[in-house]
Amino acid sequence: MSLKTRISDDMKAAMRAKDAPRLSAVRLLLAAMKQKEVDERVELADSDIITIIDKMIKQRRDSISQFEKGGRQDLADSEKFEISVLQAYMPQALSDAEVEAEIIAAIQAVGAKAMADMGKVMAVLKPKLAGKADMGKVSALVKARLAG
Repeated sequence: MSLKTRISDDMKAAMRAKDAPRLSAVRLLLAAMKQKEVDERVELADSDIITIIDKMIKQRRDSISQFEKGGRQDLADSEKFEISVLQAYMPQALSDAEVEAEIIAAIQAVGAKAMADMGKVMAVLKPKLAGKADMGKVSALVKARLAG
């Protein structure tokens, strides 16, 4: 079953269960997917949907920090719930050892020697690790490996 079908089925299930918070979060995701399809006139593949979900999760994390700074815990909790709903559609996260192995393989494949090669390494890693690892952490690990 494709990810798009699974998300649509989950929306229907949330409607039947009258689970308003879950329904709202799934509808936000479907709206973002539809927007991308309309804007680019394409049918989204699972990898495209994962990219959208990853971006939405990142936005929610930023919102949570802002809400907590502003003393709005109710809104932060709402955003946390949406992250938990979105996280269910993401692929299984890789362990630190698996991420490290991918980084080493990418550095060897590109023949990277210095920080100037970081862009090449990240270009190889991004498609492999998108949605499976925090790309900010991956970037920091690559930087540390190339600097050291």
